Amino acid sequence: MNDFQAIADRVEIEALRGEFTDAAMMRDRPRLASLFTPDGALRMPDIPAEQVGREEIRAGGERLQSQWDFFVQTTHPGTILLDGDTATGRAYIQEIARTRDGRQGLNYAVYHDRYQRTAEGWKFAERVYEVRYLDTSPLAGTAPHPAQGSAIHPADATATPASAASFADPASAERLERTAAALRANGFAAEILDDAAAARARVRDLVPEGAGVLTGASETLRLSGIDEDINVGGRYDAVRPRVLAIDRATGADEIRRLVTGPDFVVNSVAAVTETGSLVLASGSGSQLPANAGGAAHAVWIVGAQKVVPDLSTALRRVEEHALPLENARAQAVYGMPSAVNRLLILNAEPHPGRGTVLLLREAIGY
Repeated sequence: MNDFQAIADRVEIEALRGEFTDAAMMRDRPRLASLFTPDGALRMPDIPAEQVGREEIRAGGERLQSQWDFFVQTTHPGTILLDGDTATGRAYIQEIARTRDGRQGLNYAVYHDRYQRTAEGWKFAERVYEVRYLDTSPLAGTAPHPAQGSAIHPADATATPASAASFADPASAERLERTAAALRANGFAAEILDDAAAARARVRDLVPEGAGVLTGASETLRLSGIDEDINVGGRYDAVRPRVLAIDRATGADEIRRLVTGPDFVVNSVAAVTETGSLVLASGSGSQLPANAGGAAHAVWIVGAQKVVPDLSTALRRVEEHALPLENARAQAVYGMPSAVNRLLILNAEPHPGRGTVLLLREAIGY
């Protein structure tokens, strides 16, 4: 190996270590996993945790990062020993972290690395994380600004996991603004309105007369009067009354075509995250294709109590809050329980102008 090749290898390995820290800080789990060889291993005996292979590393990172309320990792260069197409090395790190269950602290640690040259460049064959110093004293600071892609914000820096009761409380004005900004950054149109009456008027502006409109089975739409406006008022080509008139035994294909690709779908969601994602839950799944992209346009009306910090909390809200209430309604109306058989998560809207989220300052629906 000539000197120029050795220099190039060292630069690439150092870039690999920097990429790892960036992926961890940005919570980019697929990118972090891609930095390892297909059979690479990430071992953290002090946690304890061990993942072997890219899929385990991705999934393990997701589990760990879902527990973070606040996390910063700083990596300092260490040694690199080259040996042809393999190398070993160490990197030194300082971390401060707070988890959602209240654990927190400062630590200094070492990554013991093995690297492998591949067709894609240098990759980690193994990273072993060794803690050298740990201080679990309470952290006095907070995160002054939300990082791009992070679910953590100043108001949440000392938060503990939300209780089921809190899922019924309206979000603050600051959280609504933060959520609207994140939705816009993810390609959705987002508006903050005072109440259901304002949303009812806004839907009339957004959906032109005569449009084919599918409404979701939503308490928000029912309580606001939007469901009645669309399905009874005669202003629109309402899909749901047409579906209800079709014999399900003989007209299943027709029903499927009607609900899959309307001009508009008007619905609510089970949760909206402060990072700009929408979460919808369904028993049958029939309404989800239109929301996912089958409808040319979508309008979601969302009460302030549905705002949550992140996706893990959104899923808790579905199971712990929305499902029990929907189950009680289904038992009363249909004589049978409900279930979360289908989940739809909309992280972004790739078609500008298609999806509009109307965030209300009041709580409505569940």
